Amino acid sequence: MNANTYKFSPEIALSKLATMEVDKNAKKKLKELRKEISELQNTMYGEGKYSMLICLQGMDTSGKDSLIREVFKDVNARGVVVHSFKVPTALELKHDFLWRHYIALPAKGKIAVFNRTHYENVLVTRVHPEYVLGENIPTIKSLNDVNDDFYHARMERINQFEKHLSDSGTIVLKFFLNISKEAQKIRLLRRLNIPEKNWKFSSDDLKERKLWDKYQECYEDLLIRTSTSYAPWYVVPADDKPMARYIVAKTISEALKKYNFKLPSLNKKDLENINEFKTQLNNE
Repeated sequence: MNANTYKFSPEIALSKLATMEVDKNAKKKLKELRKEISELQNTMYGEGKYSMLICLQGMDTSGKDSLIREVFKDVNARGVVVHSFKVPTALELKHDFLWRHYIALPAKGKIAVFNRTHYENVLVTRVHPEYVLGENIPTIKSLNDVNDDFYHARMERINQFEKHLSDSGTIVLKFFLNISKEAQKIRLLRRLNIPEKNWKFSSDDLKERKLWDKYQECYEDLLIRTSTSYAPWYVVPADDKPMARYIVAKTISEALKKYNFKLPSLNKKDLENINEFKTQLNNE
């Protein structure tokens, strides 16, 4: 599998892209990739020059939470940080829309996973433009001001934000988990039919499901306008969870390998005295 297979191209409509792909060996392959990612992250941490930002977007039930659990299971706990962005808090609304994402960015050597991302600001708010009024933006007087120009300008600021990250040493990968409406129905019913899964269900899920076509339209627009060479989008078939996890893990591994991270060496003085240090410890 080549990760470029899933890199978004504006020439192909989102509705034409696959939501289902299966590999019977996906679980086995993922297990091997988890070890690779762990080793690569450890070396990246030792080198201390780069970081990685993983952005996960998808419709409800697309499998973001379980994907994070399975893909990063073997990564050192110090090496990966997960941020799940919910409705903005009162404090967050007192800042610009990127502020809460900026302060959650990974330090050099680490991987940050954004479970829902800064793209919610040009997705959910585009489906529900009334949310923008809560940001108290001086130039927004009414819903008439929350138009396509507003969202396209915001997308351009996101592009600038991600270019700055890339130039500063953050490897940015963005994944849209492409689930079918039928698969979402099955997963929502599962939440209702299995008592242990009931807590995951909300009546709001059904309200948002009715807006499926609008969400798909907004997703396609943001994919076209914000998939760049320095921060590409990958559209991952997500009806089969093991396959989706494998594709994401493979893409991450391939991206990290390109940088040929090197562990640092001991400084010259300590290296010259390494045998003496061993002797001191062995003679304790």
